[in-house]
Amino acid sequence: MKDIETAQIARALNGDQRAYRQLTERHQTAIFHIVFKIVHDSEVASDLVQETFMKAFASLASYRSEYRFSTWLYKIAANASIDFLRKKRIKALSLDRELETKDGRVELEIPDYTYHPGRDLEAKEQKLNINEAISSLPDKYREVIIYRHKDDKSYEEIADLLDIPIGTVKARIFRARELLKKKLKSIYG
Repeated sequence: MKDIETAQIARALNGDQRAYRQLTERHQTAIFHIVFKIVHDSEVASDLVQETFMKAFASLASYRSEYRFSTWLYKIAANASIDFLRKKRIKALSLDRELETKDGRVELEIPDYTYHPGRDLEAKEQKLNINEAISSLPDKYREVIIYRHKDDKSYEEIADLLDIPIGTVKARIFRARELLKKKLKSIYG
């Protein structure tokens, strides 16, 4: 897969529009998901995906083949999304300062109904237990679980990232989940 992609990158650098289109089509969905996770707006995400590919192919000559092309693209997409959010910053109303009105100054008091110490503590403890259980997994299982459940990658993306067959990815994820169930069952009963 990497050799094919390296050849497509070389052809795209030489002006081959078909190679450029193939690279775009292969990575477009993954880039959209990354951008959408950051901006939470599908129209903006679509625009930023196009911007990502324009930036990527404008600087394609600077791509270094010792790194995965997809990782390089993900970085460009994340940076484009973060730049968009920085430019879009909303003028916010401060809850710490008094508000100036025509009738004088008004102090805002907003009750916080979201804080539930018991529930928050349980959630933090559960998250800690899960993270500890994941950390205790052997490397090959921990890696696929993190890619699948924390990074939200597809089986195909994981196989590509680790350069292993999809069947191996599925088997490792299955085995990792079994090990996690066992570890968490000993904690929660």
